[in-house]
Amino acid sequence: MIVAIASGKGGTGKTTVALSLALAADRPVRLLDCDVEEPNCHLFLAGEQTFREDVTLPTPAVDLDACTACGTCGETCQFGGIIVLPTGAHVFPGLCHACGACVRLCPAGALREEPRRIGELTEIQAGTITLITGRLDVGQTLAPPVVRAVRARGDGEELQIVDAPPGTSCPVVAAVRGADVVVLVTEPTPFGLNDLELAVETVRRLGLPFGVIVNRAGAGDARVHEYCAKEGIPILMEIPQDRRIAEAYARGLPVVSACPELRPAFLALLDRLAEMARHAVMVRTCGRRVFYAVDEGVNL
Repeated sequence: MIVAIASGKGGTGKTTVALSLALAADRPVRLLDCDVEEPNCHLFLAGEQTFREDVTLPTPAVDLDACTACGTCGETCQFGGIIVLPTGAHVFPGLCHACGACVRLCPAGALREEPRRIGELTEIQAGTITLITGRLDVGQTLAPPVVRAVRARGDGEELQIVDAPPGTSCPVVAAVRGADVVVLVTEPTPFGLNDLELAVETVRRLGLPFGVIVNRAGAGDARVHEYCAKEGIPILMEIPQDRRIAEAYARGLPVVSACPELRPAFLALLDRLAEMARHAVMVRTCGRRVFYAVDEGVNL
């Protein structure tokens, strides 16, 4: 089962939830930190590094002796990654999206692809948790390829928990696509509600079953609960506003260590998410579109 933890904004507690689910699970887990611009799951887990590799993109290089300056590659590139001067074509690697069109369409065969590093993957083993972390290099802008590289390290035989980037942009879509169920973490504030609405629209467009966790419950107002009731979105869990949680997080300790009474709740949440995923599969098998209902807190 693949569980993606997402949110419409940063700071709602995605990593808190992802780590807590992984630590509460009673079986091997692959924790995929797809927040590649600011990964932080490794700050809470001590383990031995077992794997590392560069993430690269195939980027065009120009053979100026063969280039006829015909302009085909510059006209083809939709991102301004190549310009053609009288002296030949020139590549701006930072703008290249690695689509390969310029190489394939060059009539003179003057372009070839060379690997360009944009980030790295690392893997550590911490007890029953295998943590795969993606990290985008400073100055690089294409996070989705690094996110997809992290997702590719997932093992279909194990529980996978995906710590997605915040927001609703392309890296988030790359992280949650293909998940069996999505957990949207929010907070009971006007900002939390606004960005939750954006996140809900995103996962609905992707056709993924989902529910909501309200973090820092009791610190705001009831508008998030009212919105979820109106939209038929199950609230899967509430994490209380507790100073112990904040202090533990500041010291690099997981929530379930500071508040062990929450461990059974996260374990029960895993069972509930598995039930949601099974219902979604049944609905898709019947050829019906997934819809969302409050009934028993399960997405049907």
